[in-house]
Amino acid sequence: MALADNRNAAEAELVFEDISTGIHASGFGSLPGGRTFAFGVVDRQHLVIEVYRRSMVGPVPDADDVVATAVRSCRGIDLADERSLTATVRDAIATAAPGTRLPTVG
Repeated sequence: MALADNRNAAEAELVFEDISTGIHASGFGSLPGGRTFAFGVVDRQHLVIEVYRRSMVGPVPDADDVVATAVRSCRGIDLADERSLTATVRDAIATAAPGTRLPTVG
């Protein structure tokens, strides 16, 4: 697990607050304007990214809080490398499609 250095968080477009690498990679962070996001590997094949609405009721997002999603194949992503993982998540968020939580991937 790696924690972000928040010294320049106000200047950053995308802040990763927690990242775990490996075949079960996951993490979360924040976007400009108060939105948050989370990502994780599903079935060792797909990286699923969810972007959440600004004002969530509780600390854990539910399906109603999801405003955009993106899915990327894990092929070509070095899940053991934090830089590769963060670059993929950043690019996926930039192209995330408005929508709801995906029930399953595969």
